[in-house]
Amino acid sequence: MKIALLAAMDKEVALLKNIIADGMEMEIDGVKALRGRIGVHDVLLAKCGIGKVNAALNTYKVIRAFKPDLVINSGVAGGEGGLRIGELLVAGEVAYHDVWCGPGTDPGAADGYNAILIPSQKVLQIAKENLDSQTTSFGLIATGDCFISKAEEISRIKAIFPHAEAVDMESAAIGQTCISEGVEFAIIRVVSDTPGEGENVAQYKNFWSEAPAKTFAAVRQILSRLD
Repeated sequence: MKIALLAAMDKEVALLKNIIADGMEMEIDGVKALRGRIGVHDVLLAKCGIGKVNAALNTYKVIRAFKPDLVINSGVAGGEGGLRIGELLVAGEVAYHDVWCGPGTDPGAADGYNAILIPSQKVLQIAKENLDSQTTSFGLIATGDCFISKAEEISRIKAIFPHAEAVDMESAAIGQTCISEGVEFAIIRVVSDTPGEGENVAQYKNFWSEAPAKTFAAVRQILSRLD
């Protein structure tokens, strides 16, 4: 299977490089990438960038050039559904928390799309069957173009999506792009901070002092069970 593996930041990409064998550096329309193998899979690792526009543009470039069967976005997220730092979240749903197209439309729904975007059910099932149920959750990630740090921001998001488990700045944009191109997608995140608890900026900075190897081990475990 051809799999595009995307991460938002250079430090996330650097960590993911460690699980790719026979890597060959290349460039796709200005996007630096590493092509190699994880098990039996042909994998392309690339940085999608921070924020919805960067994520959508670079996901699109990778899909058009590499033509993957599956796109996996791996990285970090802020936990807002009771998740703690270091816990895994495999998205069962993704949505925008900062999109509303006006009267007659649903909050979170980009024009022409449902408010809730659904990742690969096959990947989700593999994750549920093989990842540690004590440290892994499956829920909704709410995406928007801002780093969430205040309790009032969490309250606003929860008013739109009460069941949101985490927040980030890329997942829904990657999902929308993949859906538009007819490509399956999956989102696997590790909680780096807990917005609204007063110290999440410091939590986020300190999180990177220890490599979030759990996320990348989960990626490898899921890929080992994909056909």
